[in-house]
Amino acid sequence: QVQLVESGGGLVQAGGSLRLSCVASGGFSSANVMGWYRQAPGKQRELVAGIISGERTNYADFVKGRFTISRGNGKGTVYLEMNNLKPEDTAVYYCNLYDVPEVRHYWGQGTQVTVSS
Repeated sequence: QVQLVESGGGLVQAGGSLRLSCVASGGFSSANVMGWYRQAPGKQRELVAGIISGERTNYADFVKGRFTISRGNGKGTVYLEMNNLKPEDTAVYYCNLYDVPEVRHYWGQGTQVTVSS
């Protein structure tokens, strides 16, 4: 059973920073893609950033230049450094792991990020 556990969310003022962490455990392939999604109230879940390896990353336009995704040691750790946060970044942030050989997505339980103006 694969489990993803996120941490690092919280309340921050506009212009502030937060760092989200996600650690995956269980049986999954090292051939995976990890990413962060977010969902604001009344909106659909959307991709924030994804990473295959250190230099193979992609970002949503609304976070380019402000957020940085990176991998930690091991095959299932990912971080999201969020700088210059805006009130519109307020959402539940979900960690995602896509197991390429299994063609399967796994999700964390989500962590709340609230940015006050």
